[in-house]
Amino acid sequence: MEIATAVGMSKRTVYSYYQDKEQLFKTAVQRAIDRYTVPIETLRAVETDDLEATLEAVARIRIGNVATPTGIRLQRILNAQSFRFPELYQEAFVVGAGPTIRFLSDLFVRFNARGEVDIAEPERAAVAFLSLVVSGPARLITAGSAPDEAEIQSRIHFSVQLFLNGIRRR
Repeated sequence: MEIATAVGMSKRTVYSYYQDKEQLFKTAVQRAIDRYTVPIETLRAVETDDLEATLEAVARIRIGNVATPTGIRLQRILNAQSFRFPELYQEAFVVGAGPTIRFLSDLFVRFNARGEVDIAEPERAAVAFLSLVVSGPARLITAGSAPDEAEIQSRIHFSVQLFLNGIRRR
């Protein structure tokens, strides 16, 4: 009923656009995923020649995105409904994290070519980076236990250092 009220239509009119409640739900979640996705241009804007600074900036963007009302609602819905709609959970990862994964993969390829890092699988490294750096704070934020800014920055710095120590050429 809230959707019908928000768009100024009757409930019957809203349902005439969708096969059933499930389709309406999936469409609403897809729209939230689209709004949640960080555009690649936003990521490119923080890129520097300093890999550590770039990775920390990307982490701040992604964690900040999770902390938005849309991000929190989306994460909670996906967590609660993943058993019924596993494809939505997968879609959220592929679409929502896709631009960040592509950006990081390209970044790792460039730094690999410069001889600064040793990454055989840039896309896997990008996914690992996001898991290491963003997932912990995201879980806390979604659960309603958001760390303060100083703690988030400390976690980001620690995790980025740990990641870099694993990929730097020796």
